Amino acid sequence: MKLTLRKAALQLHLWLGLTSGLVVVIMAATGCILAFEEELKHLIYPKRYFTENIGSKKLSLSELSLQAEKVLPDGLKIKRVQMSSNPSRTYVFRTLKMDNDALTYWGTYLYYYRVYIDPYTGKVQEVEDAKYDFFEIVLDLHRRLLLGEKIGKAITGYSTLILAVILLSGLIIWYPKKMSKKMLKGMFLLKTSASWKRVNYDLHNVLGFYAVIPLILISYSALIWNFENIDKWVKNTLNRKTPTEQKAKSIIPSEEFTKREIVLNSIGQKVEKDLVNKKSAMINFPRSEEGTYYAELTYGNKQYQNQQYNFDQYSGKILKHQFYKDEKIGHGTALRERNYDLHTGSIFGIFGRIIYLLAGIIATSLPITGFIIYFNRKKKKPKKKHSIRKG
Repeated sequence: MKLTLRKAALQLHLWLGLTSGLVVVIMAATGCILAFEEELKHLIYPKRYFTENIGSKKLSLSELSLQAEKVLPDGLKIKRVQMSSNPSRTYVFRTLKMDNDALTYWGTYLYYYRVYIDPYTGKVQEVEDAKYDFFEIVLDLHRRLLLGEKIGKAITGYSTLILAVILLSGLIIWYPKKMSKKMLKGMFLLKTSASWKRVNYDLHNVLGFYAVIPLILISYSALIWNFENIDKWVKNTLNRKTPTEQKAKSIIPSEEFTKREIVLNSIGQKVEKDLVNKKSAMINFPRSEEGTYYAELTYGNKQYQNQQYNFDQYSGKILKHQFYKDEKIGHGTALRERNYDLHTGSIFGIFGRIIYLLAGIIATSLPITGFIIYFNRKKKKPKKKHSIRKG
């Protein structure tokens, strides 16, 4: 007998849910913790993020970088700095090295330090071994289940793909066979006066429906990060004939280069000047001889609303300048730039972040309520009676 679409969707929903339920609970719960990570960090660690006094003038970027490197172990070099337009905020310098072949979180991060510095005095307010930071561990649990880039990322990636199928099959099951006024009410409202089994069913069915759109958007953006082929296909399909931009490269000088501090200071001054009427800036230091200083200045709480610079590391010359409203970048690239904001809900503002948080809480509960429904139905099934044949 051929299964109907509804029955097929039900079987798919059931077995995929049982297969990936635990991973979905972990990813959803950790996503909820990370939803307001920045705000929580500022409340919990004010000494890290805020200066004691606001000075009249900030020290140069080369001086501050040198101060940060002095307190790092084993002569490590700074690789990134984060700056804020808020005059009371510290500069956050960062260095890290990862081993993507490692099988656990502890092996993945060979080292990871953040140095928080008062930009007016150069005082080091805190040196953080970020490898042991609670939020960093939660983030890795969310991305890789603490199982490393190869195994952990593969598990969360395919679990996200399964989640997308579960959500779509859930919509098919949610829509009733026959529509009626009573059925319509049950589709959108919780019946709290019913038995606990019915309440559990409604929590799964009704709340699942309300969370389905943000969860599909979260799943899509996670798939873009986890699967390079999907990322390329979406980008290339939407970009169409938009020409591929060449990667900016520094021109290696023929003579020994000795003006590194001068170049870094000029880039720092340029970024500080452009920070007016914006929220924050991040500068990535070059990692190779042809590498550039990459600066990203964000306008507000939406990360994609930014302007980007690539500076030649030997001359400080601007090699590339990109503005988020630039139409030449192509629709595919523009969508890819919005992926982080689409994943966190910030693309819809603070309201979107709250909706995503609620969706995350619901997503944490869905495998649990779903398993209870499955367990109750399995418990209900009568045992088959064996017929006795008379010879």
